[in-house]
Amino acid sequence: MPKSETRLEAWPERRVPGDPLVFTIPAHRSFADALAAGLIARFGDEPLALARGRILLPTNRAVRTVTEAFVRASGNGLVLPRLIPIGDPELADRIGAALDPLETSLPPAVDPLDRLLTLANLVRELGESAAESLRLAADLARTLDQLIIAEVEPARLVEAANDAPELANHWQDSLSRLRAILDRWPAILAARGAIDLATRRNLMLRATADRWSVSPPPGFTIAAGIATTAPAVAALLARVARLPEGALVLPALALADAMPDEEWDALGPHDDRAGDVTHPQYHLKALLDLVGVARSEVQRWRSAGRAASSAVRSRAVMHAMTAADFSEKWSALPPRERRLTGIRAAELADPASEAMTIAVALREALEIPGQTAALVTPDRALASRVSSILLRWGIAADDSAGTPLSQAAPGTLLLGLTAAAAEQLAPVALLALLKHPLVGGEGAERAAWLDQVRTLDLALRGPRPAAGLPGLDDHLAQPRKTPPIAQVEAAWSALRPRVAPLTALFDGATTLAILAARLRECASSLAGDAAWRGPAGRLAAELLAEIEAAPGAAFTPITPSDAVPLLRQLLDDRPVRPPFGGHPRIQILGLLEARLQQSDLMILAGLNEGSWPADSSPDPWLAPRIRANLGLPTLDVVTGLAAHDFASALGAPRVLITRARRDGRSPTVPSRLWLRLQAMTGGIARDHRLERLAAAIDRPTGPPTPVDQPAPRPPLAARPTRIAVTDLDRLQADPFAFYAKAILRLRPLDPLDADHSAAWKGTAVHNILEEWQKQDDCNPSTLLARAQALVEGDAIHPMLRALWQPRLIEAIKWIAEEEEKLQAAGRRPKAAEIWGETDIAGVRLFGKVDRIDLLPDGGLAIIDYKTGKAPPRKAVDAGFALQLGLLGLIARAGGFDKIAGEPRAHEYWSLAKNKDTFGRRSTPDDKLGAEAFLERAERQFTIAAARWLTGNEPFTAKLNPAYAPYEDYDQLMRLEEWYGRN
Repeated sequence: MPKSETRLEAWPERRVPGDPLVFTIPAHRSFADALAAGLIARFGDEPLALARGRILLPTNRAVRTVTEAFVRASGNGLVLPRLIPIGDPELADRIGAALDPLETSLPPAVDPLDRLLTLANLVRELGESAAESLRLAADLARTLDQLIIAEVEPARLVEAANDAPELANHWQDSLSRLRAILDRWPAILAARGAIDLATRRNLMLRATADRWSVSPPPGFTIAAGIATTAPAVAALLARVARLPEGALVLPALALADAMPDEEWDALGPHDDRAGDVTHPQYHLKALLDLVGVARSEVQRWRSAGRAASSAVRSRAVMHAMTAADFSEKWSALPPRERRLTGIRAAELADPASEAMTIAVALREALEIPGQTAALVTPDRALASRVSSILLRWGIAADDSAGTPLSQAAPGTLLLGLTAAAAEQLAPVALLALLKHPLVGGEGAERAAWLDQVRTLDLALRGPRPAAGLPGLDDHLAQPRKTPPIAQVEAAWSALRPRVAPLTALFDGATTLAILAARLRECASSLAGDAAWRGPAGRLAAELLAEIEAAPGAAFTPITPSDAVPLLRQLLDDRPVRPPFGGHPRIQILGLLEARLQQSDLMILAGLNEGSWPADSSPDPWLAPRIRANLGLPTLDVVTGLAAHDFASALGAPRVLITRARRDGRSPTVPSRLWLRLQAMTGGIARDHRLERLAAAIDRPTGPPTPVDQPAPRPPLAARPTRIAVTDLDRLQADPFAFYAKAILRLRPLDPLDADHSAAWKGTAVHNILEEWQKQDDCNPSTLLARAQALVEGDAIHPMLRALWQPRLIEAIKWIAEEEEKLQAAGRRPKAAEIWGETDIAGVRLFGKVDRIDLLPDGGLAIIDYKTGKAPPRKAVDAGFALQLGLLGLIARAGGFDKIAGEPRAHEYWSLAKNKDTFGRRSTPDDKLGAEAFLERAERQFTIAAARWLTGNEPFTAKLNPAYAPYEDYDQLMRLEEWYGRN
């Protein structure tokens, strides 16, 4: 450091008592590094001079930032001054221990979680659900903190309401509810011997200011980076600025050379209207007014520290941020005052492209020895994308803003447990829990566990079983083709004891405290110690312990429908921050974490409206007019803070700003901050090189080559020698689908919790008709009762029952009437749902017939029940829909056990609507005759078998697409790549 910068020239050796000393560190310097460098230069000559001093900082995050800056600036060991956070109740920050002595007459602060739950119980008494009460309680806690921080007495609410008689009814109701809660709140706190955290902070800060006014502390006292306008904070800052060895250091205050007095004065606040709260300098002006310091008294901090840019850049940025009433000056500014040298922009198509461009820029920065880089964005999804992409290059750069506990593995485990119990072990929730990465052990134990869970998964495919363990027991005991019943029973017997405790999660009158205790036990049972390992596991354990200990949780009743949303809100409020150990030169920061620090390259990302700046969160408790009457800051103040964060970050040596033109749903609107820079400069310099690099990373090396229509030709030995009667149409219409099913043995899986599909309804009706024939010998009088029992059973969803029952009952009545007519004509049922087989053309043909009747002349009638419509005539003419004929061939060959005779009729009994009625009996051989129909079926089967089963024909995909309606194998054949191209 040059000799002229070894000391702070502006720091006077002697001061007039009571005169304030206020500095600002401009935006083109890293605040923390400049502060550390300046204090070392001023007090570093004497080894213990730094140690005798203290620095007041806004938050615990700022303490960490300044500590790291001292380490960088020292070059060797030194004893740091005391770094004391003044705390921010809205960030759950507590005041530093140095301002909170052990011996104090003040009551302790109420636990934040207990406070939230108690407020939620008060809101719930007003008629809200548990989950909605918690959400409103969080807003209520923020509103209450704002009233306390602004030192607004609750009694003033009446006066504020009287000054706003035009309030809408819903605001009047909200205000009445708020006053009712605030009337009860002090007594609740007094009963617990506690006070609000914000109240305690106000008292501590004012007590410290009073104590220091009488007895200044030894050593220097610096208040650095604090920009809040809370009265108690402002009183302490005013005292610090006037201490004999005290000073106030503000972040990025615009002095007269960057912002003329006319613009400064126009910021307000004004007597007749609010100030320009969205301006990045408004909150600093308001703070100076409270501290009693004119801007002309503020001096520039002389030390630069690292990562500094030019002062010209700071002035240009401040010109861009000027209020709208003064923006006409842009046209008169000389080019030097509008130039943003070192700032480049990248406008990408979508968030994925934006994340890749940012990752490339961060990766490139590491190629420069000693270079540091930081991504700053309020968009946590974008930050997560970038972090994941950096792992491609082995760069661990976790998001320092943290990940909500609800998205970490222990949090999703707790939510999974709650969801499975709340949904009474429904398949989706249950399997999601059993497949959770923390459940089932590790290594070989985990592999065996997953094998059992996959077996259970296959067994639970289709419509949802009845609720609870009894429903699962009944469902899993039913025979099925796959997986084998013995395999299912073995898997369920191993899993059931681990699942059973979930059924007690909501037993009896459950409160939030009871739920937390049961969740802890269930998580330990299913996941063991893995549930509580690592930062996220420890945070989850701490949350459950706090809930169990919170008095408010013991009075918070929980129902299964409330449990998951309520728990998710509690988990969302707990960020899991990464421990130390990430990359030393790469950071991913949120807006709060980025304050007071800079890197050599700052990437400011997500610059779209609604993201940066974020939309103002509405206050459901206080109307804007009431807030104004009470003197509370408007909700738009967050926009001004976001603008100040943006302007400060633009001071880094190199800056890249990015945005995506679209998000996942629609086009985006550029941030007003982005548009201001563009408007002043005429267009920000674009970094097209980075955009091209990012686009090239995943670009294929050559043009895409779509596949051709697949036509596999397996050897004869691999071709099946058995075929079901239902598969002939598939073989002829879509040979590839037959190949996938019969040779590759691929089967589509039903969804979990599937709707009752047409196939399910067809199977259910077939079962009724089978039991009717086998048990009642097709007695027409008993069929209707069986159908009624089906639709009124527990397996039928109420919606399906309401829609399907009228249609089914009408169709069943038609079958009963038809059966009565046929029996009167001498026709008798012979068999139902039996398997048969025969050899034709060297291939074994097999199938199940729905029903066979014995005709009066001794012939056989082959019947196929259809819950939908029968196949059209043109399909039969084209050689398809020959299932009845194939079954007739099996019957003629004696392939059905104990059934002998010549097929003389082939009938479809359709239950579909037929004009104004339901039910229709039709035959595909009415023109050909039964014998000719059998001959056609045999001829068509022989041709198909000779081509694909005993011959060498390729299995071409979608050979006859008009008769290939099923899409089970379309993705496997990559249909979209070739269909319509040939």
